[in-house]
Amino acid sequence: MEVLEVLKVIEFDGKVVKIIKGDITIENTDAIVNAANSHLKHGGGVAGAIVRRGGKIIQEESDKIGYIPTGSAAITTAGNLNAKYVIHTVGPVWGEGDENNKLKNAVKNALLLAEEHKLNSISLPAISSGIFGFPKERAVDIIFDTALEFLKDSKFVKEIHFCNIDLQTSNLFLDKSNKF
Repeated sequence: MEVLEVLKVIEFDGKVVKIIKGDITIENTDAIVNAANSHLKHGGGVAGAIVRRGGKIIQEESDKIGYIPTGSAAITTAGNLNAKYVIHTVGPVWGEGDENNKLKNAVKNALLLAEEHKLNSISLPAISSGIFGFPKERAVDIIFDTALEFLKDSKFVKEIHFCNIDLQTSNLFLDKSNKF
């Protein structure tokens, strides 16, 4: 049986942040975030894992949405996953220009969709830091800071998980959280 390893829990003002090492597809949050491409074709990486575990309904719903630009987000049901929804957000490919702002917008728009759907908990991977080539440490800084800033004023979202399958990325989130 697969397990999620909680590396750290931060609580403040009735809100919770967790740093988790493990497979985001087994998270039991209201939504998990998929690091998607603009065409919402979920073949590899986190996206492929989400569809393999959650079922083809996720890809079918994504196909109905079609295209979303970099920095934007869309929501589908989660099929057979523990989560209720998958929020697909498109981070930048490293080298395309204005990557920091595009990544910040991708995170913020994913969180805004969660808020709009009155979701209480969400799990985020290190968007753009895999096959899109965004430097991991820089991505973690932007993702963590953007999510915490959002969480401070959030009405519905009360819990954010930073969930990554690899130890290196999990440790970067852990190091970042130690500065919080």
